[in-house]
Amino acid sequence: MAKKKTQKSLDRWTKQKWTTASGKKSSVTGEVYAPKKTIAKLKSTPAGRKKLAAANAKKRAATKKGKQRANHGLHKGKKR
Repeated sequence: MAKKKTQKSLDRWTKQKWTTASGKKSSVTGEVYAPKKTIAKLKSTPAGRKKLAAANAKKRAATKKGKQRANHGLHKGKKR
C-alpha cells in the first residue's frame, strides 16, 4: 500500500534534524527550533542572521506572554 501525501510529509519532517541556533534547548535559550540545514543557511549571511535574531526575539516575547507558539515567520511560505 502506498503512503498518502501527509504520511510522506511526516516521514520527511521526522528525518530532519531539528535544533536551535546555539544547539541548546529552546526552554533555556528561548530560541526557535528549525531544521539544522535551515539554521546553517540563515547563519551564513548577514540578512539571514538578522532574520534569525528577529525570529528569536518574537519567540522570546511570545514565551514571556505565556504563549506556547510564536508566529516568528521563519517557516513562512513553506508547504506543510
